[in-house]
Amino acid sequence: MTSPRPAEDLLRLDRQICFSLNAASRAFGGLYRVLLKDLGLTYPQYLVMLALWEEPAGAALPVKRLGERLRLDSGTLSPLLKRLEANGFVRRERSARDERSVLVTPTEAGVALKERAAEVPRGIARATGFDLAEIEELRERLNRLTEALDAATPG
Repeated sequence: MTSPRPAEDLLRLDRQICFSLNAASRAFGGLYRVLLKDLGLTYPQYLVMLALWEEPAGAALPVKRLGERLRLDSGTLSPLLKRLEANGFVRRERSARDERSVLVTPTEAGVALKERAAEVPRGIARATGFDLAEIEELRERLNRLTEALDAATPG
């Protein structure tokens, strides 16, 4: 059995999981910026397109559900969607059934972008040097971490 670490050791910056996750997130952000430049997308816009590409062809996704899937509030999501619409990748329209609901659909250009975007995960894999099994294991562990933190966070 290991002995407890002294407080000074526990409080070292390089021992903080939050710092490691933040550093990895920033590094990923820089890599995604490079990989997404040719697609004309930012990382958050890429996430929106990924969510839309998962829907059946031609299906619209309500903005509210899109926000839930991406863990983004409407104040963050709306400008992303406006920019994607201005770039011709998505179309936004009010629902005929519920005027309060806005539906988002990828345009032809947005659908065509999917094929070119397939290179992005390959580029990430090459940059990390991880094989697909390692990437999948890391993703699963991060999902478990997120679920645990969500459960531990009040409200």
